[in-house]
Amino acid sequence: MASKPSVSAHDVAERAGVSRSAVSRTFTPGASVAPETRERVLKAADELGYHVNHLARGLMRRESGIVCLIVSDAATPYRSALLRELTIHLQNAGKVVMLINTDRSDDSVGQALRQAIRYQADASIILSGLPDKSITQLCLKNGQRLVLINRDDDQPGPLKINLNDEEASSRIALAFERAGCRHVAFANSDARTPSLMARERGFSKAAEALGLEVTVERYGWTGYEAGKVLAHRLLTRKIRPEAVFCATDLLACGFMDAARHEFGLSIPGQLCVAGFDDIEQAGWESYQLTTFAQPLASIAEAAVSWLCSAPEETAMSVPSVLIEPQLIWRKSVRGG
Repeated sequence: MASKPSVSAHDVAERAGVSRSAVSRTFTPGASVAPETRERVLKAADELGYHVNHLARGLMRRESGIVCLIVSDAATPYRSALLRELTIHLQNAGKVVMLINTDRSDDSVGQALRQAIRYQADASIILSGLPDKSITQLCLKNGQRLVLINRDDDQPGPLKINLNDEEASSRIALAFERAGCRHVAFANSDARTPSLMARERGFSKAAEALGLEVTVERYGWTGYEAGKVLAHRLLTRKIRPEAVFCATDLLACGFMDAARHEFGLSIPGQLCVAGFDDIEQAGWESYQLTTFAQPLASIAEAAVSWLCSAPEETAMSVPSVLIEPQLIWRKSVRGG
């Protein structure tokens, strides 16, 4: 069975009784076209089922409109929430989103970037803090604009969006000290991403400056089950911590469940717990977790605004954005 031939702009021009250029101007944002002509063209296009091939048009201008979102652990609450904000902002800006889900290896991210280049993507946004810095050079060498979220790359070119993790984490140490806790701990994963390590540094430095006894424990990847293991490691120590700051909310949820159900501890009566990210679960009645909210809308707005700006407009500016997370007080820390 023969396929139905596609409708062309020439077909629309004939149906509307206008020139081919009038059809082109009608579907070009900002182009000048008489209201009567526009109405005739749109009516003809609707009758014929015509749609502009934006990809072909963009490629003629050497722009595809494609933005790749390169992410690992996309199913985690924080990552999925950030993806939602980014896709909404990009789609509202008229961009086409290509999601590339990677594992935790540099080779996987490198393959993903090469795939994006083959599709002639205009830009990529890397949400993972794990890939080696050399990976970003692949995008830049192929003319892509690049946004890095929660990474510490110091090479010029990409827009870097980071949270003030270190300063924020120091505030939790002060909160623990005011709650009367002397033995505190930081529960982290083995991922050692820049943002996670900044939180560890900020908390540890501040706690030591306050004269608190600090223990740092790391295990596995940044997930719920790792939080349960970290609870076993820290809560079976000879001197059990009175307060624990978990690097993420997901770790904190696992930690709190183990502390309550396996060790019989009350929170915050016998143990204070804080997290980071303010995922949906942090506000659930069973957790009521004190945490830091990542301003996801602000992150997405900064990324998309920069990508939509003309390259010459951003060439002379310092491509770096530092965002302050908001401390959300709930019931897992005494005195909040």
